[in-house]
Amino acid sequence: MSEFWLISAPGDKENLQALERMNNVTSKSNLSHNTKFAIPDFKVGTLDSLVGLSDELGKLDTFAESLIKRMAQSVVEVMEDSKGKAHETLLANGGLKEKMKCLKIDLTSFVTHFEWDMAKYPAKQPLVSVVDTLAKQLAQIETDLKSRTAAYSVLKANLENLEKRSTGNLFTRTLSDIVSKEDFVLDSEYLITLLVIVPKSSFAQWQKTYESLSDMVVPRSTKLIAEDNEGGLFTVTLFQKVIEDFKVKAKENKFIVREFYYDEKEIKREREEMTRLLSDKKQQYGPLLRWLKVNFSEAFIAWIHIKALRVFVESVLRYGLPVNFQAVLLQPHKKSATKRLREVLNSVFRHLDEVAAASILDASVEIPGLQLSNQDYFPYVYFHIDLSLLD
Repeated sequence: MSEFWLISAPGDKENLQALERMNNVTSKSNLSHNTKFAIPDFKVGTLDSLVGLSDELGKLDTFAESLIKRMAQSVVEVMEDSKGKAHETLLANGGLKEKMKCLKIDLTSFVTHFEWDMAKYPAKQPLVSVVDTLAKQLAQIETDLKSRTAAYSVLKANLENLEKRSTGNLFTRTLSDIVSKEDFVLDSEYLITLLVIVPKSSFAQWQKTYESLSDMVVPRSTKLIAEDNEGGLFTVTLFQKVIEDFKVKAKENKFIVREFYYDEKEIKREREEMTRLLSDKKQQYGPLLRWLKVNFSEAFIAWIHIKALRVFVESVLRYGLPVNFQAVLLQPHKKSATKRLREVLNSVFRHLDEVAAASILDASVEIPGLQLSNQDYFPYVYFHIDLSLLD
């Protein structure tokens, strides 16, 4: 599963033994894979400041998760490929050991081997400064994401519109890639060549009747130049002064004159526009995809650091000072095991908060002063990490 539960319990002897019991039960019952989650010794500051940070980190956590999901989706859209391919692209840089910092690793490995990046987010700084650094980093990534993807989306939309015009039916599609100069009588003071769409079942009728639909139609001037599943596109040459009469008579016979006049400059412009858009898309594709890969990694790494900060702040607020707690990362083995896993945790850590433990079994129990819904509050500190970013 790509789901993780990040929990913490006090670091005293009784609760370390409780953690050990949890590990034994979850291992024997094959409920989850558990690993310690290392969190640095941060500067605590005042408890009032921690309460403010708790709220701010909650919002930043939500923003970061939303941002990386948008970036993951952008990778899928830019690659125009399957989610499987995109998953292979969504990696994090390093984070295992110092000698492996330069490696790109999958997201699960990054989370399970998480190490705080002291160089990027110095733990000796006040917590407010660390959070501010993360917030500014993510805000800048979002700003860049919007501008880069907006420009690419406009280009892609323009190209798709041109491509649609090349793949529609004969009534709507562009004709610049179908017709040629030789199909038309050009630069004549009296004659003009029209294009007529004829239903497939009426090809024979067209050949028999087109010359007599109006006066002044040039004999043997029709030619089939394109067809699709519904009909064919025929040329016909006639005198300009009978155009309107011919259109009316043609419509009566379910032959539709397509409004098109051969303009070599316009056709050349349209073809050049398609070539230019294809070239621009190709030029932007590589740099944009590289930017997305690099900054997805940066945003993802920042997000997991925010999770670590949330565990620290909530643990201090919940368990008090001096700072003494143990964080553990649980990876449930399967979806069906999560209910049993929650029961095990509730049993092992029930003593930390009897009211919260009771509320899990009875949703009608209200916890005084608690702002979260009962489903989000447990006797132990708990945060959820879901790596299903493309679902």
